[in-house]
Amino acid sequence: MTTPANRLPLHADHSPLRVDEGGAVRVGDTRISLDLVVEQYENGMTPEDMVRAYDSLVLADVHAVIAYYLRHQDEVRAYLKRRAEEADALRVKIEADRTRTSREELMARRRAGEKVHAPIGQ
Repeated sequence: MTTPANRLPLHADHSPLRVDEGGAVRVGDTRISLDLVVEQYENGMTPEDMVRAYDSLVLADVHAVIAYYLRHQDEVRAYLKRRAEEADALRVKIEADRTRTSREELMARRRAGEKVHAPIGQ
């Protein structure tokens, strides 16, 4: 007969995942992203290795994140795909907005800087 004294209490633990102000999913109170943990896990890194490599991580949280990923692979992969697409679009936008500086302009800036730093009388 099982009595309440010898039963293991089962706790519903909360997820260590949170969404930050920019919409990225982070682990616990760290800046470590779900993206990074999944990438490292997929590359063969163990939870213990992750905690050693990223000292802000807590081992139990890493195990919980991996368990979440394994239970919800389709949703997590869709999220990671969206994040990669957003990053690509942002990179394209930044590169398009960046104006190219000609070699002549760079040389002129260099000459102007040399004049500012030249010894007096030169």
